[in-house]
Amino acid sequence: MPANNPASGARLEDLEAALVERLPQLLDEVGRLLSADWPDYAQFLAEESDEVVAAAETAVRRLVSIAEQGLSQLPADALSESAAQVALFEEIGRVQWREGRELTTLLSAYQVGARVAWHHVSATALETGVPPHVLAALAEAVFAFVDQLSSSSARGYVMEQQESAITRERLRDELVELLLSDRSDTAAVRAAAARAGWLWPKQASVIFVDPGNPLGRAVLSRLDSSCLPVRRRGLLGVIIPDPAGPGRRQRVATALRGAQAVVGPAVPPEQLPASLHVAEIAVRLQRTGVLNDDPVFVDEHLDAIIVHRDDRLLTALREQVLAPLDGLPPAVRQRLADTLTSWLRHMGDRHAVAAELHIHPQTVRYRLTQLHELFGPALEDPASRARLMLALEWGAP
Repeated sequence: MPANNPASGARLEDLEAALVERLPQLLDEVGRLLSADWPDYAQFLAEESDEVVAAAETAVRRLVSIAEQGLSQLPADALSESAAQVALFEEIGRVQWREGRELTTLLSAYQVGARVAWHHVSATALETGVPPHVLAALAEAVFAFVDQLSSSSARGYVMEQQESAITRERLRDELVELLLSDRSDTAAVRAAAARAGWLWPKQASVIFVDPGNPLGRAVLSRLDSSCLPVRRRGLLGVIIPDPAGPGRRQRVATALRGAQAVVGPAVPPEQLPASLHVAEIAVRLQRTGVLNDDPVFVDEHLDAIIVHRDDRLLTALREQVLAPLDGLPPAVRQRLADTLTSWLRHMGDRHAVAAELHIHPQTVRYRLTQLHELFGPALEDPASRARLMLALEWGAP
């Protein structure tokens, strides 16, 4: 019931004065208890004593006001925090996140403060002779305040965490754009790396996976924060630092198996635009079946990439150097093309050609006779043979 008689009101005035007078002792005790396990918090109490005392005095007056009315008689928002109080304890939560500390540590410290506060409040209330129902209201109010302060700090902690994550992702996206742009200077890229907290590696590589491959997406999601996400024109990938480190190539190969992945060449970070260009060509060649390793390591297929980087040029070369095969039935054309490819690969060794194609050496002799009739002196010319090798060796004509 409300404490509405004059004697009770007088005792509450005495209670408020006594509690305010007792605050330095209360705060000193809290500081001593915190100093063992939470020395930084104890230091905060000492360094910000004026602000802490002012906030504590405000809390005391609100407690007494609540006790005077009776907690059960208050409207729902009577315990709501002031804007200044909210801002203060939200900022404490934000600082907790920025300094890399656990929220539970801060909340535990609040509980220590709550126990000390109630010890002093209850002792002072008994000394001033407040009625039992007022003492009960004080108990509820003390712990309700602590819950609210904890909520404010938890809210500040989560908000800072979310804002930090958004800022971090934005900075990392900006860094990726600079790393993959051939118009960025190294100083600007290094500055962006520092802002994003990305350690500058000796080498880096671009890895792409098929966006429609669930395994590929899962592999990328498990990579650590040193890997920067890349999203370009329907491609999904990452920039991975130091991919050529001891044993790392094999670990990458194992992790990416089945993900339809392409691993670009390892280069210094400032050369990533060139590595990206080569990796994108490799992705195209993988999708058209020219490259079918699992995964494709680009540095193992530079010859095929050089030949296939411009399909129009390759088509023009094939049309030119393979013109003698025009007009033949498709099956005959394919057999002669396979034989010529093997003959060029094995430097004219007919037995090696027969073994590779699983045909009789006499069949090889017959086909080579046909090829000499079709191509004439070109088969004896080194430059012509080099062009034929380019046209035939990297993919079907």
